[in-house]
Amino acid sequence: MFIDKAIVEIRAGNGGNGAVAFHREKYVAAGGPDGGDGGKGGDVVFVVDDGANTLTDYRFKRKFSAQNGEQGGAKRCFGKNGENCVLKVPRGTLIYDEDTGRLMADMSSDEPFIAARGGRGGWGNSHFATPTRQAPRFAKPGVPGEHFRVRLELKLLADVGLVGFPNVGKSTLVSVVSEAKPVIADYHFTTLSPVLGVVRVGEGESFVMADIPGVIEGASEGVGLGHDFLRHVERCRLLVHVVDVAGSEGRDPLTDFDTINSELEKFSEQLSSLPMIVAGNKCDLATDEQLAAFREAMEERGYDYYEMMAPIAHGTQEIVYACAKALRDLPPVKSFEPDPIVLPDPETVAQSRVPQITVLDDVYEVSADWLLPILRTIDVDDYESLQYFQRVLISSGVIKALEDAGIQEGDTVSLYDFEFEFVR
Repeated sequence: MFIDKAIVEIRAGNGGNGAVAFHREKYVAAGGPDGGDGGKGGDVVFVVDDGANTLTDYRFKRKFSAQNGEQGGAKRCFGKNGENCVLKVPRGTLIYDEDTGRLMADMSSDEPFIAARGGRGGWGNSHFATPTRQAPRFAKPGVPGEHFRVRLELKLLADVGLVGFPNVGKSTLVSVVSEAKPVIADYHFTTLSPVLGVVRVGEGESFVMADIPGVIEGASEGVGLGHDFLRHVERCRLLVHVVDVAGSEGRDPLTDFDTINSELEKFSEQLSSLPMIVAGNKCDLATDEQLAAFREAMEERGYDYYEMMAPIAHGTQEIVYACAKALRDLPPVKSFEPDPIVLPDPETVAQSRVPQITVLDDVYEVSADWLLPILRTIDVDDYESLQYFQRVLISSGVIKALEDAGIQEGDTVSLYDFEFEFVR
């Protein structure tokens, strides 16, 4: 099954906590703090896999996590870094932040992309030793890893895209000029997924041709296969518009031509501006008057026009040579530039860190999620650890928020499961 769109949740590893430990060795008195730092959390990394051509691997499994960093140890031993989570995607996959819509990366090159970075490891207590604080009993916690919901969209990398109504001969053309083997039958929507074929022109010269199915009237609005495959045309450098010039299904060839071009323009103005070669197929079923009328219409509109009978490969080589000639002067396959990262407003960040104070029965309850990791590292039985925590409360604005709320000396402060008496 051809899956070209998926939404997955990725989570980088958390950094390991720093260790609280003291050096113990025979004949060494008061060895001092020697707690090591925590390890870095693993990253979530996307890499290109040229052996894959769909996003089927992400159809059922939708959550991916990197390994957390290990905690620091005694003797200043660093915790082990968490292993990265490596996700393989087909070349041409676009990665979007699902919550903001920002394009994060275009996986068209061989460069890996770190989508979610692991958290830094916390410092061990050996970092906090000073001449006046020689036995710190606290350490820093690890930093949480990044977490995103990302949307993966595959946009095939092809030099030439075949467009046209169903059953006009696009799949047949691909099959006779390349080694591709699409399903070919005399009914609409035989091709239910894009088909890529490598077309060899001569020694050392080739290009990729894609049969794009599902383009009918209303496709730009979701009719038929709609948007499912129109986006695969966006990367093409050149379009070949295949038309049934005989009108074998009762439609007018020129009306078909205008209808498809209109759908391309509605979907994307860039598509309508792509160079286009017109291939008139089923010439053996058309009258001389039909052939002459359509040829004259294409010449008046300035298109390069070629006639062919795809099943017997008549005229197909001329189209191949025309495509190769046009591609020599065209820019390379389109790549999409990632959107810039929009940094949050400093005032918004400051507001998010303002502690919430609730007064219940003369108890001042403090809510500040960012304080929880710090609180876990505090040893309430150690004086120096409490001093460190007090400085954090002052520098972070918690004390000021309590004073603004009207707290008086001797009142009780509740910080989650930690309570203390307020002293100025």
